[in-house]
Amino acid sequence: MKVAALQTAYGADMAANIVRTAALVRDAAAQGAQIILPSELFQGEYFCVTQEERWFATAYPWRTHPAVLAMQKLAAELNVVIPTSIYEKEGPHYYNSLVVIDAGGDLLGLYRKSHIPDGPGYQEKYYFRPGDTGFKVWDTKFARIGVGICWDQWYPEAARGMALLGAEVLFYPTAIGSEPHDDSLDTAAPWQRVMQGHAVANVIPVVASNRIGTESLISPQNGAGQTFYGHSFIANNRGDLVRSFGATEEGVLVAEFDLDYLNTHRAAWGFFRDRRPDLYTALASPRPV
Repeated sequence: MKVAALQTAYGADMAANIVRTAALVRDAAAQGAQIILPSELFQGEYFCVTQEERWFATAYPWRTHPAVLAMQKLAAELNVVIPTSIYEKEGPHYYNSLVVIDAGGDLLGLYRKSHIPDGPGYQEKYYFRPGDTGFKVWDTKFARIGVGICWDQWYPEAARGMALLGAEVLFYPTAIGSEPHDDSLDTAAPWQRVMQGHAVANVIPVVASNRIGTESLISPQNGAGQTFYGHSFIANNRGDLVRSFGATEEGVLVAEFDLDYLNTHRAAWGFFRDRRPDLYTALASPRPV
């Protein structure tokens, strides 16, 4: 099975962002990729750097979101799977969500981001409710996949949960970059390392797609912006970066994995055989004693 990660910059024009993403999907498919991951909220600029009411108008119901409709058509044409990140509106509720679009264009369902950050440059709690879907896996045409969204990727519990549900590959669409409260802080390396750890601990490939570029016109009122550090990558079951970008490259990463080999190798390591859930009660308690 071949997977792909996309890396590019995005602007304020949703139609242009969709066209740019579609071109990269076509490039990845031409290289044989079967499951192709765009980055988080590629419909537009990452608006969560500030708290402004106007951005609520950019959310749509998930089945009719313009990005979903466009990627659904492309998945049908190219016979590829496209996990599609969106800003979702459901009645009075708003979520940071992802729609899994199977090869052929079927909508397999929805995942809503479980962990919602709230800090300088990432004020997501203003815009998104915590997800209510729980961690999920999806039987696509090419593999059983698990998908987390950005802040989810820092949590080993999320990765292990999806692995326990039978995920064969983990995908993480992301929008992460500079820390406006501290210009000296660069989290690109730990961002990669934590997901490389998920790959090792679960003997599973990991695909992460981030955006690049500086978005400085998000809020003309206060000049807030964000510079995204890219470093999208594909890691193998050992956590090795088999394909990766730096901070500025635009394009696609493609890697191939033998799922039968990985299933056998995962069993041989014994990580799941030797688990002791009877001793893990502290993990399920908000305030363990």
